[in-house]
Amino acid sequence: MSFKHRVVVLKIVAGELSVSAAAAEYGVSRQYLHKLLARYRDEGLDGLDARSRAPKSSPHAVTDRVRERIVQLRQALAAAGADAGPVTIAWHLQQEGLRPPSTSTIRRVLHQAALITPAPRKRPRSSFVRFEAAQPNETWQSDFTHWRLADGTDVEILNWLDDHSRLLLSCTAHRPVTGKSVVDTFLTTIDIYGPPASTLTDNGRVYTARHGGGRNEFEYVLAALNIRQKNGAPNHPQTQGKIERFHQTLKRWLAARPRAHTISELQTQLDAFREHYNTARPHRARNGLTPATAYAATPKATPAGSRHDAVHYRIRYDHVGTNGKISFRRAARMHHLGIGAAHRGKRCILIADDTTVTVIHLDTGEILATNTIDPARTYWRNNEKEPGRWPDSPS
Repeated sequence: MSFKHRVVVLKIVAGELSVSAAAAEYGVSRQYLHKLLARYRDEGLDGLDARSRAPKSSPHAVTDRVRERIVQLRQALAAAGADAGPVTIAWHLQQEGLRPPSTSTIRRVLHQAALITPAPRKRPRSSFVRFEAAQPNETWQSDFTHWRLADGTDVEILNWLDDHSRLLLSCTAHRPVTGKSVVDTFLTTIDIYGPPASTLTDNGRVYTARHGGGRNEFEYVLAALNIRQKNGAPNHPQTQGKIERFHQTLKRWLAARPRAHTISELQTQLDAFREHYNTARPHRARNGLTPATAYAATPKATPAGSRHDAVHYRIRYDHVGTNGKISFRRAARMHHLGIGAAHRGKRCILIADDTTVTVIHLDTGEILATNTIDPARTYWRNNEKEPGRWPDSPS
């Protein structure tokens, strides 16, 4: 096109054609020819070259303020051990009242600032077979991971994660995690969020004893609350992929801070992380919502046949006394559970809700007694006339 412009302009300048004749012969408007002649007078033949039609400025261009804030957020989030990807940066910009550019633009700004380290190509997301609970409390995942205190002491961090919203329900430090730790944290979490319809864990002994031919305390509690237990296939941690990936996020955050000297100090750090993770960090799997927002946005699932939404559960370990009874304190008053002389000395787990105490033999899973709570009476008799085994318990 620039060659045609040069021919037309030179013919007009040489007097071979008038502006009107040139416009008719070459199919160019008279107004445009006058513009070309002005450019020729100012810039010579170079002024006739084709020019970009793009606007000199764009209303959507990244401002210097936003560009600087993108770099600042990247550096601050990375230093804090938090997620510092384009999606998270865009979320923080929006929280600050700034209009975030597209994630590809944020990535380009980070590249220009040399803040992105090239990484190997990852497996495409489309190749993964993913599952996700449709409602909060439909499935809780649990697992624990190792961490070291400042003096090298190994401790374990036990986590409970809602599969649907990714809400971190509980995050506690132990040395080590035991079956009692699992049960205690599980029941404490139920008191806050209500019981889940199911749980998903690996096959660690703190979660299941089925491969040893029995049941453990956690399994007894799940059965008593009518909560479905799901376990991943042995040697296949991908089944619990969400909480496995979560452990990376947790450890990256902890590594950005001074090592705790005690379990108490570590627990303080974990409490701060839980607050940050749930309320101040958008989750890419939840379309940029924080886990707390995603958890609150949808009705909660409940165990099949659950009686009501809010029940407080209390658990205790004890053994049947020589008189066939177990002492049980409630509301500052001591009561006595009738179990039966035939069960003297047996180790038990007691599960109490608002109306009933269920007593289960720890070794066999046999229900030794169900006792109705009656605050006016000191002695609560055994309602099991013929104590039977827990359904599906091993013989």
